[in-house]
Amino acid sequence: MSASRSSTGMKRKSTSTIDDERQNSENDIAEGVLNIEKQLIHELTNSNITYEFPVEYVYNPLDYAFELHSKYVYKYCNSKKKILFLGMNPGPWGMVQCGIPFGEVKAVKGFLNIEGKVNQPEKFHKDRPIKGLDCPRSEISGKRLWELASQLSDGKAADFFKHAYVHNYFPLAFVSKTATNITPAELKNKTTIEKLNSICDKSLSDIVKHLGIETVIAIGKFAETRAEKALKSNRIFTVKVTSISHPSPRNPASNKNWVENTTKKLKDLGVLHYFTSE
Repeated sequence: MSASRSSTGMKRKSTSTIDDERQNSENDIAEGVLNIEKQLIHELTNSNITYEFPVEYVYNPLDYAFELHSKYVYKYCNSKKKILFLGMNPGPWGMVQCGIPFGEVKAVKGFLNIEGKVNQPEKFHKDRPIKGLDCPRSEISGKRLWELASQLSDGKAADFFKHAYVHNYFPLAFVSKTATNITPAELKNKTTIEKLNSICDKSLSDIVKHLGIETVIAIGKFAETRAEKALKSNRIFTVKVTSISHPSPRNPASNKNWVENTTKKLKDLGVLHYFTSE
């Protein structure tokens, strides 16, 4: 009897230990991503980079929206991944508002099931205040991307993220005096662009290695170009880089049947099976 109890106790302890180790491993992966991002932000904001005209305001959503961003990372990037969906930079009504890539508010609260507090940045344009998950506007790019993710996974975000993750190449947002969103590709100073790209290339390569990525699916041609150059310059030659059309309404090709067309592209790439329940 005592031997039986001892054996059962040992089994229970072993199961608990396994659970603890699994939890620690999951936390290590998520914390690794956050640490890479923290280093990226440090280099982009504390090095000798000057963001000149037309940039007037620099928004850092990984700072003022860190609570939501970290929830996203811990919830959906706690395991190794095969696919990295790579965006360019935060959109004004998405990640700028809530710290989550392509963070269209309804999708964040509904499909991703993430809630939390967002602070105001120290300096912001009066016409571009941060309203967090109370933002009344829809980020169309994010709306389309998460509609795709929902359709691929039958509405189960955990299934979509089982083998994939969504990440942005550049984490800051630039706004002009006239409240216009400025992408990194629209910067004027060549030296600034080169420094920025070098820092972001290294960070992207670190994310790819940390997560064990096999395929980078860039969202748009700019992200594809940067991914190709980043991996090559950091001597990563075994990861495939491809792209899908950017879902922005500024892209005419995306304004008709983007979800259906992108699903077909993913099928052609042979990756659809990664997004459904097993």
